[in-house]
Amino acid sequence: MSFVQVQCSRCKTVFRDNARRLQDGYSRQCPCCEVVMFFAEDSPNPQVKLAMKRARRVRKELHEAAAAKASASPSKLGLGRRFAGRRQQPEQEEQED
Repeated sequence: MSFVQVQCSRCKTVFRDNARRLQDGYSRQCPCCEVVMFFAEDSPNPQVKLAMKRARRVRKELHEAAAAKASASPSKLGLGRRFAGRRQQPEQEEQED
């Protein structure tokens, strides 16, 4: 999980929140003073703007990492698509008793 630090506009306490949740229209209560903070892209509060900017950047990095992981297919490992699940097994010698 990736978290973003948010500073409360009332008591100035810094707390963490999940970057995936921190989107336009999200609201969260401060754990210290219990004031409700509303997160919007066009908020006049500079702390909210900064938190939204950081969350957007973290979500972008997470998306890029997931796309890179998905694009790492077996063909990049030197195996063809057709043979991706098959492995060569050593031949077993039959022993006569």
